[in-house]
Amino acid sequence: MGKAFSKGDHVSWNSEAGHVSGTIIKVHTADFTYKGYTHHATKEDPQYEIKSDKTDHIAAHKGSALRKVKKGR
Repeated sequence: MGKAFSKGDHVSWNSEAGHVSGTIIKVHTADFTYKGYTHHATKEDPQYEIKSDKTDHIAAHKGSALRKVKKGR
């Protein structure tokens, strides 16, 4: 189980391009399809949609892949 985050939290994660930061725009607590793949989520282990600060790209991640950061960092 990952950490719990809320919509509007500013977080960072590792990607192929290095550390990326963004804002959580949606919290999923049930399985959902995103970019053609089924992502598994539960109330106990949600997944998050995050909008990148730099590119406006949307990513989906579990809480275990995220860490909360202060805005502007």
